[in-house]
Amino acid sequence: MPTASLSPADFISIALRNPINLQLLHRLRDLEIPQCYLTAGCLFQAVWNLHSGLPAHWGVNDYDIFYFDDSDLSEEAEDRVIQRALKASVDLGVKVEVRNQARVHLWYQRRFNASYPQLRHAREGIDRYLVACTRVGINVATGQLYAPDGLTDLAAGVLRPNPLYRDLRQFEAKAISYQERWPWLRIDRSPP
Repeated sequence: MPTASLSPADFISIALRNPINLQLLHRLRDLEIPQCYLTAGCLFQAVWNLHSGLPAHWGVNDYDIFYFDDSDLSEEAEDRVIQRALKASVDLGVKVEVRNQARVHLWYQRRFNASYPQLRHAREGIDRYLVACTRVGINVATGQLYAPDGLTDLAAGVLRPNPLYRDLRQFEAKAISYQERWPWLRIDRSPP
């Protein structure tokens, strides 16, 4: 049975059992990227993997890095940051995805045929994940955890929809994909 309590320090400790996370946090700190967060599956999957008796890095497809820099919203400026991060992590042998959250609203409509608000902070990108308990990130500069929904549902394996979304179809698809990999997860369609 999964635990219902998980402190921020425990969460970070579990996430850092994935050695790639530890390396990325260290290397990204040296790059001094503004409002930089390591986020998404590379973090929360470590908790579910530990409960399942799997290595912390099992099933991680990519390592998501969000940052926020509204001083230059060009693709070229974002690409320069992407290239710096990729150069710093090339020897890790993993896929690293870097996105400037200040410019997502510029391409999201074109790519996904849906509107996207202009964000004011990198954390607001994390806030938009479909499954509430997966809204987690580690601030690269401070090492602090950002988890607007707390960690109770994540530790207990309860998947709830993000209250920012009214249409539950995307939530359902994402939650079912998680449940297929970690069958003990429980889908609860009520918002947190």
